[in-house]
Amino acid sequence: MANFETFSERVRMHAQRIAESSAPALSGLYDLTAQRLVRYATTITRNQHDGEDAVQTALVRVAVEPEKLAAAEQPWGYLLSMVRNESLVILRRKQRWSLVSNLTDLLTRRVVDSIELEDQHRAVWAAMRTLPAEQSEVVVLKIWEEMTFAQIASVLEITPSTAASRYRYAIGKLADKLHANDAEVAYE
Repeated sequence: MANFETFSERVRMHAQRIAESSAPALSGLYDLTAQRLVRYATTITRNQHDGEDAVQTALVRVAVEPEKLAAAEQPWGYLLSMVRNESLVILRRKQRWSLVSNLTDLLTRRVVDSIELEDQHRAVWAAMRTLPAEQSEVVVLKIWEEMTFAQIASVLEITPSTAASRYRYAIGKLADKLHANDAEVAYE
């Protein structure tokens, strides 16, 4: 939780800088949050490019009215909510969800230590794609963003028990899927 609070304060600081010095300070907020926001938006939209578009739109809104982000009780949670809303707008515009078999749209830029590690990442993301969006976004917020169920509930506008339930079901499904993949590899 301390990590969430600290990160949220860093987001607030960048929003205040944007309010003071206009758009040039936006690059600091972008550098701080972009990779994490794109990962989250991609989980919702199921497409890397759509996730990037959602993040870009949200950050443009921040550039126009940075005071809203700076004044938010939890700036990081507020920014996540903005990106989530933009992601949902994109989904509504598309009028359908397409599950693309190519996983490269889910891969975010990161240093890969080995081919084995890359394979593990691909397996996890492939398993994540099989989850309903409501469950996968809770997993991303809980594991990668290290948020509590109360914080997740606030961002998603659900109850903490619903967030916990979605997380529990998702982890069970992921475990089953990843164990099934391990079994398939063992038999090959």
